[in-house]
Amino acid sequence: MATAHEWLEGARPRTLPAAIAPVAVGAGLGAWADAFDGPRVLLALVVALALQVGVNFANDYSDGIKGTDAARVGPVRLVGQGLARPSQVKVAAFGSFAVGALAGLALVTLTGQWWLLIVGAASIAAAWLYTGGPRPYGYAGLGEIFVFVFFGLVPVVGTAYVQTLAISAADVVASVGVGLLSCAILVTNNLRDIAGDTVAGKITLAVRLGDARTRHLYASIVVIAILMPIGVGLLTSPWVMLTCLTGLMAVRPIRIVLGGALGPALIPALKLTGVLLLFYGLALGLALALA
Repeated sequence: MATAHEWLEGARPRTLPAAIAPVAVGAGLGAWADAFDGPRVLLALVVALALQVGVNFANDYSDGIKGTDAARVGPVRLVGQGLARPSQVKVAAFGSFAVGALAGLALVTLTGQWWLLIVGAASIAAAWLYTGGPRPYGYAGLGEIFVFVFFGLVPVVGTAYVQTLAISAADVVASVGVGLLSCAILVTNNLRDIAGDTVAGKITLAVRLGDARTRHLYASIVVIAILMPIGVGLLTSPWVMLTCLTGLMAVRPIRIVLGGALGPALIPALKLTGVLLLFYGLALGLALALA
């Protein structure tokens, strides 16, 4: 039986910046448009956090029953390490999705935009089908595409939309940097797991590209993400471009990845990329609000 601490680790709290950052940016976009709405932003944050935890438990369950987690390094795997029964982890995943769905329903009620239910349903489906279902897209090298959409475009534009009830070019451009840094976290994770995923038949983008090209992909998308506030600043205020200074935090993880680190030696890069995403999102959101 897993302990409370193991359940907490199984939820992978270090991945939560991927939920917090896009909502922070969306909140800043709402403030820039003079439409900031605290309760709606808070509900959007609950949705994002619940779906992030849900997808973590869902991946733990699906990878665990497939045997993909048998020889991995990194965070706790509740099913793969035999710490909890698969059914328990599955319930935890769907419980998290239910929390997100309820918060999303509250948002829909407040805004009156019932078509957002389709977006919410698609988000939950994408979270489950990443490693679950008969044809998980995470096993076919499509994970980065869905992460870009559902951890970049959807939460940033969605958080801004529930405040302004409109979609602007600035919303979309701002979502690109967040989405790319979220992808960078996944790229680092999959780079670390290339050997194990290859054996398990999990054909991620990293497995398809190989070690060297995956490292260059990581560096490229991080650099592009750091430069995106220039585009946002051109659409809003030049002060927003100062967010590019968070690029200083990207130097160390890029050096680790390009330096050829393998296995557990990539974990610091994974953590630092998550911290970079968090500070990038908070800085961009604050800059938009103050501008």
